[in-house]
Amino acid sequence: MDFSYTEEQLMLQDSVQKFVQKSYAFDKRNEIIASEAGYSKEYWQLFAELGWLTVPFTEADGGFGGSAVDLIVMMDEFGRANLVEPFIPTAILGGGLISALASASQKAESLGKLMEGSLQLACAYAETSSRYNLASVGTSARVDGDAVVINGGKIAVLNGANADQLLVVVRESGAKIDREGISVFLIDGNADGIQKQVYTTVDGKKAAELSFDSVSVPASCRLGVAGAALPALEAVMDRAIVATSAEAVGALEVLLQKTVEYSKTRKQFGSAIGTFQALQHRMADMFIECQLARSIVIMAAMKLDSSAGAIEKTKAVSAAKSRVGRAIEKVGQESIQIHGGIAMTEELDVGHLFKRVTALGILFGNSDYHSERFATL
Repeated sequence: MDFSYTEEQLMLQDSVQKFVQKSYAFDKRNEIIASEAGYSKEYWQLFAELGWLTVPFTEADGGFGGSAVDLIVMMDEFGRANLVEPFIPTAILGGGLISALASASQKAESLGKLMEGSLQLACAYAETSSRYNLASVGTSARVDGDAVVINGGKIAVLNGANADQLLVVVRESGAKIDREGISVFLIDGNADGIQKQVYTTVDGKKAAELSFDSVSVPASCRLGVAGAALPALEAVMDRAIVATSAEAVGALEVLLQKTVEYSKTRKQFGSAIGTFQALQHRMADMFIECQLARSIVIMAAMKLDSSAGAIEKTKAVSAAKSRVGRAIEKVGQESIQIHGGIAMTEELDVGHLFKRVTALGILFGNSDYHSERFATL
């Protein structure tokens, strides 16, 4: 089987690499994280001009093609650079739900703005007791004439602080964990009745906890058929899982590279520590973990692009996330151990990469969750 990239994918990869080399040095990234928004609006606009925001979308929606393999090519490079711009919450989660559920008029109103860089999105789906279960939704939506009134709360809303619009997962009918009765509403991020508690995550990203107190929105803000949004939400989440797994693989390979380079310069007892056989074995194990993770992420992306059934695709996604999670634990911790205390300082990029991969390890479900999910399918 041919795993080589197409000419278009190589061009996409090259464009990200050139941008990073020219404009995204470690010091620049730290400046961006310290800013109020937590990302660069200038660079986000550049992402749009370079066409990166079109990659997750099909040609029918005005995008690059919507291929999962195209997506992991770009996310791999994003992981290597440890980019902080909100690509996953805006383009993959938010844009993915609009693409999957919205009417033609709703798509025309939102997707064009997203791809031109003028619209920031956030997907509010997680709740305090949901524990990765997308069907566990307690936030309610009650129809009141031509309006819908939303009450409840959401946690860990990525990009919730900066989102112009929110995609809010609500329950219109049924019990809290029923698969039926779940809808998605696209609402103004600053609508009356929404309260935000903004915070910075361990990896430097911006997130928020949201509360909805009798938030009244037009019924026309609903995406798709009332109570039937869960299958689309699960499919979009699987694409996001593969994307974050690819980002983690890119970051892990940089951690491996920097660890090997450090072992050649750090001396102990008069010799470079890279000459010690015990450390060579540990770094060889890190290399193997990176290769296993890369292979299974490519497999999962190819499965998503195939005509396989929904269960087979979901199993491939969970297998990839479980394997990548174990690689994150092994490679990340070994990198910190071999570097020593300097790895946890703010001045060295290794510590920042470790924080990012640690966050990616639990985002959208950790290894234990996805191993169990795979076994039950």
